[in-house]
Amino acid sequence: MPSPEMQTIIDFLKRRRVIRASSPPRPLAVSRDSFAPVGQLRPLSDDIAVDILDADGVPAYWLTAPEAATSSNVLFYLHGGGYYLGSLRSHGPLVAHIGRATGRRVLFPEYRLTPEHSFPAAFDDTLAAWRWLVTLGCIDPGKVLLAGDSVGAALALALLHTLRDAGEPLPAATLLISPLLDLTASGASMTTRAEQDPVFTREAVISLGATYLNGADARSPTASPLFASQAGLSPLLIQVGGAEVLLSDSERLAEAAANVGVDVTLHVAEGLPHVYHGALEAPETAEAIKQIVEFARRF
Repeated sequence: MPSPEMQTIIDFLKRRRVIRASSPPRPLAVSRDSFAPVGQLRPLSDDIAVDILDADGVPAYWLTAPEAATSSNVLFYLHGGGYYLGSLRSHGPLVAHIGRATGRRVLFPEYRLTPEHSFPAAFDDTLAAWRWLVTLGCIDPGKVLLAGDSVGAALALALLHTLRDAGEPLPAATLLISPLLDLTASGASMTTRAEQDPVFTREAVISLGATYLNGADARSPTASPLFASQAGLSPLLIQVGGAEVLLSDSERLAEAAANVGVDVTLHVAEGLPHVYHGALEAPETAEAIKQIVEFARRF
């Protein structure tokens, strides 16, 4: 059963979904300005140093907690938001929290969003920022924990596939939070979790996919990396809420990766929603962060 802190968030998400279903669509600028994981928009902690940079044409930020000021280890984080939302404003507090807990500096790129920029713009920016990090940034890939949530997790997994196929060094390990890996929305949980999920619906996945793809194949491995070979990847930690319609994406990835010998760990948080980690004060988030720290310490 969710904690009281998490249940408050779940109740809020359910109320918001009902209200939005009966209201006119909000302007995109308003949606972007108010977006945050689990609807909790909060300021970045005062002690987080923020450095603005240009990662080969991609706007990006270094986020450094005092605990990571002298660290050579890096968290390369790709935000979620359905390819049309998400920024430092929405995800900075969560990402800085993970960076602080793992003792890593965070590189946070802001890839191009839809509808202004369709597939594969977000992935192209991801790849450009990564290659900037390991070349001009002079960071050893073996010191990097690659991570992302929702569609950011899809970008992270697609990046792994591209690096592997190109024979380039992989990051030490990868963290995937509530990954959205299949834009065809073919997973069984699209039906079995439809009544439980307060955030996503199958129709929403199909809609955001259609906007992002702009006519491209929804089964393209770069857009839906669940359909690529998972062989030869560095270790994976997958965390997902048990109430998510996206649950099957995580389960199918974990099975496929394990079947080809990848070191993969899947944690399903029963009854919890999409990217529940955004509820920073909830004990479930503390447990998820503990799992991330233990995973990161292995590399």
